[in-house]
Amino acid sequence: MRPSTALLTDHYELTMLQAALGSGTAHRRSVFELYPRRLPDGRRYGVVAGVGRALDSIEDFRFDDDVLDALVGIVDEPTREWLSSYHFSGDVWGYPEGEMYFPWSPLAIVEGSFAEAVLLETLLLSIYNHDSAIASAASRMTTVAGDRPCIEMGSRRTHEEAAVAAARAAYVAGFATTSNLAARRRYSVPSAGTSAHSFTLVHDTEAEAFRAQVTSLGSGTTLLVDTYDIREAVALGVEIAGPDLGAVRIDSGDLGVLAREVRAQLDQLGATGTKIIVTSDLDEFAIAALASAPVDGYGVGTQLVIGSGHPTCGFVYKLVAREGDDGELVSVAKRSTDKISIGGRKFALRRRSAQGVAEAEVIGVGVPPADDGDDRALLVPLVRDGEIVGRETLDEARARHQTARAELPRPAQQMSRGEPVIPTVHV
Repeated sequence: MRPSTALLTDHYELTMLQAALGSGTAHRRSVFELYPRRLPDGRRYGVVAGVGRALDSIEDFRFDDDVLDALVGIVDEPTREWLSSYHFSGDVWGYPEGEMYFPWSPLAIVEGSFAEAVLLETLLLSIYNHDSAIASAASRMTTVAGDRPCIEMGSRRTHEEAAVAAARAAYVAGFATTSNLAARRRYSVPSAGTSAHSFTLVHDTEAEAFRAQVTSLGSGTTLLVDTYDIREAVALGVEIAGPDLGAVRIDSGDLGVLAREVRAQLDQLGATGTKIIVTSDLDEFAIAALASAPVDGYGVGTQLVIGSGHPTCGFVYKLVAREGDDGELVSVAKRSTDKISIGGRKFALRRRSAQGVAEAEVIGVGVPPADDGDDRALLVPLVRDGEIVGRETLDEARARHQTARAELPRPAQQMSRGEPVIPTVHV
């Protein structure tokens, strides 16, 4: 059994629950919505990620004895008694993993009693905000990389658990592999890696290091060639591994210039099939700048795990409808300056042209928007009556992302700052 996720929350979620139990409003049927008011500044689209992790976390949101013990002094005994039998029994609809999102997209709609649904706020926001930020950055990187693979290698640049989630999210958005073995074990994300500079430095000579690596891993391995002199290292690598050397990695310097020099040297040495992998603080702009260079793959670390400047998406989780005195749902909305919400249960579709190109994010309030025949519904059932129904494989999410990105208008491929590539329309 996985550990409980119930304490991955804010103190005020539990004090709200206690007060609602006291006022009699805890059991009112309610609808919460997780959504963005806007995209991160300058971004043209966002990518939904973390859905599978969120479903696991809802399933594991329970109050075991040790969790209840931790709440002594935070909530009273009647509240702890109520929590002891907590199990989310409502419904969740949402955008599936890998899908695109835009301002006001209802990414997750949580329906249940106020008490059941409000407790999920912090946990869902934590997962969606982090994973979608990583996937959104990763999508921009894989867009400009084209057919050249991107390798996720940011574990050492973030929290150890964030690293696992980041590797998962990057894979959804098109990254080929990760360096993180926990992501391989938990989520079956393919992993890859060979050696670092320390491996070369621990040997008496670079030749000894290369020979040891080739002996252990075979001639198809990737040799790190910038510890000392790149030109000498490339020549040494081909001499030791032969013309079938798998790849060389360059981790410093002017990567475009160096890649051209190394490619010419490799070809001259007969290693025409040896690939060139580049690393060193890459982001989507650096990858785009290397488009004309003879580079075969990119290793991305820091900029990926910090969302390439946007480490969160700004998602919020708001009550948009609740049960009224007559038993029917009534819309509720927040009117605070700059932090408004739009009341009512939402429905969403992607309006598309007859050619299948996305034209608008259409949000129906209270009723589903009309489909003109070329449109695509966006919300799918994730939880029904408390049971998880929306699980899928990462490869399914990955394929969805490729399809959804391909239907966006061409300006979505531009890395320059811009407005959302399609408008959001409420009907």
